[in-house]
Amino acid sequence: VQLQASGGGLVQAGGSLRLSCAASGSTFSGYDMGWFRQAPGKEREFLAVISWSGSRTYYSDSMKGRFTISRNNAKSTVYLQMNSLKPDDTAVYYCAAARGLMSREYQYDYWGQGTLVTVSS
Repeated sequence: VQLQASGGGLVQAGGSLRLSCAASGSTFSGYDMGWFRQAPGKEREFLAVISWSGSRTYYSDSMKGRFTISRNNAKSTVYLQMNSLKPDDTAVYYCAAARGLMSREYQYDYWGQGTLVTVSS
């Protein structure tokens, strides 16, 4: 599976962004999809994961209420809607594919290249 993340950019604090991750090369609907992020000088952090059908989601406690993960299997795309953004949300955001609702990096089989989100104060 090849993954291409997009939608990052510069946004003011309190604003919103929607990230997209387009998949190709294999059966997208067979994979559970996750989002991670990595801020400068920090380890990669799990954000959210969605089941292959879209019926189940799981979020990091710190992301609940502000971020929403969704997917469109017809478009082979997973999304991350981010609201009420804060400067601490500045990071490179990655999408990844796994078999199962996983929250650890090593549990994911495929990764996108990342998209940079910068939140200004």
